[in-house]
Amino acid sequence: MAHFALLDENNIVTFVTVGRDEDDGKEAELSARTGQTYKQTSYNTRGGVYYLPNSNTPGPDQSKAFRKNYAGIGYTYDDVIDGFIPPKPYPSWLLNTTTGLWDPPIPYPSDGKQYQWDEATHSWIEVPHTTA
Repeated sequence: MAHFALLDENNIVTFVTVGRDEDDGKEAELSARTGQTYKQTSYNTRGGVYYLPNSNTPGPDQSKAFRKNYAGIGYTYDDVIDGFIPPKPYPSWLLNTTTGLWDPPIPYPSDGKQYQWDEATHSWIEVPHTTA
């Protein structure tokens, strides 16, 4: 199934629709026919990686990775990286142009604890563990 994202004048995704299989690769034709800007998006691409359908398993053929991320409403299409970028979660985070995702200025701790980002201090704050 082909999926298409409708873009506004600022390249913000306003709508995502499913097309016919025969529409695959025909975003220019769709845009010309409707007078609006559509960009094709891949349901199986996340963070610049192609995943096997309905799984979290990276596919053996990464040439199928398409436009960094599946488009969502509010995402931005960036023609320089040819990818869909989610909204920026915090002002201090930086765009990773390989994945099309936002990276924190400090990596998430790998000690198995849960953390949340604190923008005021630009640091990860441990989330207290609570028991029910």
